[in-house]
Amino acid sequence: MSAYRGKYADELIKNASYIGTPGKGILAADESTGTIGKRLASISVENVETNRRALRELLFTAPGGLQYLSGVILFEETLYQKTASGKPFVDVLNEGGVLPGIKVDKGTVELAGTNGETTTQGLDGLAERCQKYYAAGARFAKWRAVLKIGANEPSQLAINENANGLARYAIICQENGLVPIVEPEILVDGAHDIYKCADVTERVLAACYKALNDHHVLLEGTLLKPNMVTPGSDSPKVGPNVIAEYTVRALQRAVPPAVPAVVFLSGGQSEEEATLNLNAMNKLSTKKPWSLSFSFGRALQQSTIKAWAGKEENVEKAQATFLGRAKANSEATVGTYQGGAALSDGASESLHVKDYKY
Repeated sequence: MSAYRGKYADELIKNASYIGTPGKGILAADESTGTIGKRLASISVENVETNRRALRELLFTAPGGLQYLSGVILFEETLYQKTASGKPFVDVLNEGGVLPGIKVDKGTVELAGTNGETTTQGLDGLAERCQKYYAAGARFAKWRAVLKIGANEPSQLAINENANGLARYAIICQENGLVPIVEPEILVDGAHDIYKCADVTERVLAACYKALNDHHVLLEGTLLKPNMVTPGSDSPKVGPNVIAEYTVRALQRAVPPAVPAVVFLSGGQSEEEATLNLNAMNKLSTKKPWSLSFSFGRALQQSTIKAWAGKEENVEKAQATFLGRAKANSEATVGTYQGGAALSDGASESLHVKDYKY
């Protein structure tokens, strides 16, 4: 049996390709209620629906901001929310040429028989949820699998289970009209060097594409959201050119050219680091059959949230900050970012959170 060829095939290919348009990327605004609560707490703002909605409205309606985006990943609550003036967020995004996406996983649970490794839940009832989200306007989905590097981790069991889970999720999404973002995140936590991260990344990606193939997933209608290949958080840092070289090589070895775009997660890097690393990858003169772009959450929002501080009078300033980061990342997708958007408050501070949970 070949890859998925159902009624949504052409639409999936078109939407995946559109999201990968050079010069554009994805804003990950899919933080769960608990996670966005931590963001709001950092500026002493109460975690209630009106404040969560206000933050998302600030981002989605920033003048000129949507031109740098091709997709926005939403949390379920946000998919159904409206602006203060009553316009559905889905309409705001669509009119700005941005596809609405939806986070569909239900978080991680410990994988029995391992040393604290995890698997992701959310397959039960996924088809029905996808149908509901598609009807509400979503056109792509996200599912995060999490792996960690340790003395004996990731275990082959964890690699296989997470690859299989991602593949099952992906085909269910495609059968219901949503482009699946395949996200096997290898956490940056640890004292390992970049060689170790490269080795693990290649093995994890190879297992994922084997599973996607076994499940007859249409690769042209998918996106990959991987970690960048970097040293561990407790290891000495290396420059963007080194990260670019190791990351692109891992992709070359494991990601089929049929995949239209690779949209990186920022994984706790500072805003400026994430942008500079992406820029360095796009400047590399080597084989890159996929467009290399971003799907950043914290690395697009941190300095914006600081600038806003929950105050109405700061909205314009916060939107200008967001515009600066979105433009910087847009330039990085075509390798023309010159640096310096770090001048905004907080753009160079590390966003690393150990054992990060959504």
